[in-house]
Amino acid sequence: MAEEKTTILTESGKKKLEEQLDYLISVRRNEVSEQIAIARGFGDLSENAEYDEAKKEQAKVEAEITRLQATIRTATVVADDEITTDKVSIGTIVKVKDMDEGEVVEYAIVGANEADPFENKISVESPVGEGLLNAKKNQTVSIVVPAGTLRYKVMGIRKI
Repeated sequence: MAEEKTTILTESGKKKLEEQLDYLISVRRNEVSEQIAIARGFGDLSENAEYDEAKKEQAKVEAEITRLQATIRTATVVADDEITTDKVSIGTIVKVKDMDEGEVVEYAIVGANEADPFENKISVESPVGEGLLNAKKNQTVSIVVPAGTLRYKVMGIRKI
């Protein structure tokens, strides 16, 4: 059996995954079962597009349930009381100043499953997240990204 990769999650990230899993098991799985039952009523299954689509949807839902269960089971959860603000770590929000552009931005450092660039939640495994990891307030870090090198000065660190 292939070795499962450990995922790092914040407590809130784990809770969100558990809520997604609960929804898939208690709501979505039942909805798909109903779709299959309705499609069966249409007759010949060999030429029943509705039945085929419902079965494909069922396979997707079951695959997502399996993935979420494995992620939750193997996750390393960073407890809120383990998070400190003396350095950048998972579960912190870091305020940085781009030393070249002068722009100030805040990033929440989260596990890969929690990342959402539209909400400035960046993965600890991303180039920027990894580059900021362990940086302290007033420290300037250089981070190599595909577009070049970023120079960020850490202006502040707080818990998510």
